[in-house]
Formats: sequence, structure tokens, C-alpha cells
Amino acid sequence: MGSSSNASSSDFFYRRHVFLCYKNPAVWPPRIEAAEFDRLPRLLHAAINARKPHIKKETCLTICEGHDGTETSNGDVLIFPDMIRYRRLTHFDVETFVEEVLVKEREWLPGNPESLKASYVFVCSHGSRDRRCGVFGPVLVSRFREEIGLHGLQGKVLISSCSHIGGNKYAGNVVIIGSSINGEVTGHLYGYVTPDDVPLLFRQHIIAGEIFDSLWRGQIGLSEDEQMKKQEQRLQLNGARNLEGSEVAGRSQTDCESCCQDNEDSCCCQNDVLEERREVSGDHKSKENLNVLCRINKGKGVSHKFSSTPTWLDSWEQEDTYAALAVVCAAVSVAIAYSCYKQ
Repeated sequence: MGSSSNASSSDFFYRRHVFLCYKNPAVWPPRIEAAEFDRLPRLLHAAINARKPHIKKETCLTICEGHDGTETSNGDVLIFPDMIRYRRLTHFDVETFVEEVLVKEREWLPGNPESLKASYVFVCSHGSRDRRCGVFGPVLVSRFREEIGLHGLQGKVLISSCSHIGGNKYAGNVVIIGSSINGEVTGHLYGYVTPDDVPLLFRQHIIAGEIFDSLWRGQIGLSEDEQMKKQEQRLQLNGARNLEGSEVAGRSQTDCESCCQDNEDSCCCQNDVLEERREVSGDHKSKENLNVLCRINKGKGVSHKFSSTPTWLDSWEQEDTYAALAVVCAAVSVAIAYSCYKQ
């Protein structure tokens, strides 16, 4: 269930993010455009691609979890940064919806657009597309829900699993959309987010309204140059460049692993371009910033090195391997004992 982008491979950014609420990650195929997949998401993907030359704002389509009778029912369409929702889109309405709302940017008359007031957090849980996301996604969703309850923000912050939002190892696995302090709606992508990062990311971005630079992967609506400029301004402000001479070791982004590494789409994949441009230009100061970006930040202006101990997923894989070896050893022991018994 890949994301669909209206941006060409040279744009590497998009200005509008459309989420179609539809079923759950367990039934999402690797590609949304798959012929055998349900009609509604497949037709919406096709309609957006067909009208691509006429859509003024570069548009990214992603699927999020939908359950009838809840805040996000099947067929609901969430549009950001417009902050509006259309209820219960059907496959019969797809072409007129795309024409009226995305091409002509008018209200869709059969529907009644609702204003969205909450902040939204979308976590890639698309296991059929990327195994890491299938493992991490549900855990991240649970951790975000814990933070929402802990801070009493039920109804003000909404969390949902979503389909593939990455482009490669630089891409994000979490999208956070909401109003900033000045009232502007912004959408930010974070990558390599682990369960242990959730409390700090939640407090720093959602509560304090500050960007969590070490995991930041880009902002919706900004060009490459605009993102580079904003990123460097924040790093300067936070004193990140002073970390060069410290004993704290960071990994460059080329060594980082993140969600959703096999997609050719440009949707939601932005900082890989920033990395490539910096490497080509030979900008050593920019490379220092990249080292900061790939560290797991545990406090504003503080950067910690990656631990040499296994990560959460590595531990999970090791435990799986140990369990398999134990089963094999047990089977061999039983076979030997049975052979001795027969003799």
C-alpha cells in the first residue's frame, strides 16, 4: 500500500496530504494501486494520478486506519493542511471528488466538509510493505496513546496507523500535523522513531511546539532549499554545531535505518535529497549538522550517541533466533533419546 505522490521525482516535496481512512493494516497490500485491492483506495489513487497535471498543489495520498462508527470511519477523507474532513466517500464519488476538491479546490457539494481541530499523529504500520514498520508501528501507536492519556489530551491529539510514508532509509515513519503557536498548520515527518523516543517527541513537538531535530525528516510544503535553511537555522539556535569537538559520537544519516526503505515514490521522502546535495557540495558544516540529525536526542541541545547494545528490534530478532535454536536442540535430544530407547 504505497503512498501516491503528485510530485515528480525532481520535486521531492508536496504541499497537500490526503489521508483516506480505510480498514486496517492487516488487509493492506504492499501497493495501493494493486488490481486485486478494494475499489475505493485503488480508484482514488488512479483518479489523483490521472488528474495530476491539473492539480495545482502537489498531493500525497496515504491510507490511514478506518473503523465504522468511530472518529475515522471507512471512506472518510482527511485533507491537510486544509484541516478538513469529508465523510464516507464511495467509489462512485471518486472522480467528482477529485475534480471538485483537489483540482478546482472547491467544496464537494454531495459532502459537507468538517473542520478538524485536533493534532494528528500518523504512524506507518504497513507490515506488508516493510517488516520493520509492521513490528514497530503498533508499538509506537500504543506508546503515543499512553502519552495522550498521560497528558489528558484525549480528543485533542488523535493517533492512527497509516500506510507506507517512506522513500528510503532517510524517510519518516511518523507524521505529526497540527497548528503551531502562531496558528499556522504544519506537518512534520520524523524518521527512525523508536518506542523509547515517543515520550520526548510527544512532549517536545506536540506539547512544547519545538522540532525534534535529531529525528526530523522534513516539513510538508517546503522546498529542498527552504528545508535546508530552516534546519540549519534551528541547529544554530540550539547550539548543535558546538558538538563537533565533544566525545559524543554520532552516526551519519547514511548509516541510519528507518521505516519504509523500498519505495521509489518521492512522497514523504525529503531529507535524502538534502543529504545528497550536501555531499555533492562538500559542505563540511552541513555534514556536521547531518551527524547531529542522526543522533537520538534526549533533551534540547543535548545529543547522545547510539548505544552499542542491541536495539529493541535487534533484541526481538535475537530472541526469535534463540527460540528457534532451542526448538532444534530439543528435537535432536528427543530423537537421540528415542533411538536409545528403541535399542
